[in-house]
Amino acid sequence: MFLRNFWYVAAWDHEIAEKPLARTVLNEPIVLYRDEVGALIALEDRCPHRRLPLSMGKLVGDGVLQCHYHGLRFDRSGNCVRIPGQKLIPPNVKARSYPVEERYHWAWIWMGDPELADPATIPDYSFFDSPKWGAKGARFHVKANWQLIVDNLLDLTHLAFVHETTIGNAAVAENAAVKVERSPNNVLVTRWMIDTPAPPTYMKAGNFKTNVDRWQFIDFTPPAFLRLSVGATPTGTGGPEGRFVDGINMRNLNAITPETESTTHYFWGQAHDFDVQNAALTDMLFEQVKTAFLEDVAVFEAQQDRSR
Repeated sequence: MFLRNFWYVAAWDHEIAEKPLARTVLNEPIVLYRDEVGALIALEDRCPHRRLPLSMGKLVGDGVLQCHYHGLRFDRSGNCVRIPGQKLIPPNVKARSYPVEERYHWAWIWMGDPELADPATIPDYSFFDSPKWGAKGARFHVKANWQLIVDNLLDLTHLAFVHETTIGNAAVAENAAVKVERSPNNVLVTRWMIDTPAPPTYMKAGNFKTNVDRWQFIDFTPPAFLRLSVGATPTGTGGPEGRFVDGINMRNLNAITPETESTTHYFWGQAHDFDVQNAALTDMLFEQVKTAFLEDVAVFEAQQDRSR
């Protein structure tokens, strides 16, 4: 079962170019493409005539997609505007269209009632395009149910065991003070690890000479958006009181989109607000987190395999 009246991330903006992009979201085949000025269009990826994927077709005009099989043409609303060899176009020859928005370098799609598709409800991922942050992201195709990924990000004790060479150490599991707060539209998990060694990735980014006070704030918004504020400051400099001195402050950004009941599009990124013009630093943090998340993917897929 999927929650349909929500926005989901369907693709990174750079994935959608001249060639139509096929993608499955919530068990529904979607074709994503752009018109002549770059505006985003999303249709059902199935010709109503003989069911060939429209993503196998080509663009033949401003926002018009031609089916590869018999040449039927569909406009940005999914209406058939041409059938070769006949003038009559039956009204039921139509591909479903989906509300789409482009924001934060992501293509967002609304899978439910189009009358309820309010762009104001798209979660804030402005870290990806803010000049105050350095950021980089990716997409993983995960052969596991989306809820396994949500569970993983809500319980970070696994960092001590799965990610001990990058972002984890024993303190994450053994020395964390944890608080959980529920609100009508989100869950906030606050974790503090006081006076503990910095994990390897933090040592590379912050060059800490002492123990650190480390935080992990996990903001979960349904159906599957998790924005993490993470970082550390040298112990005793006032981190728990809100004074972040000589430390590192980062955001781990996750948008989890179900493909099917057993496969998932995992969109994620890592952002930092220190030395933001340092591309080498951005790349290093991204690669460290990518290494950790690929370890997570191996866990998810092993869990899925044992769930059959």
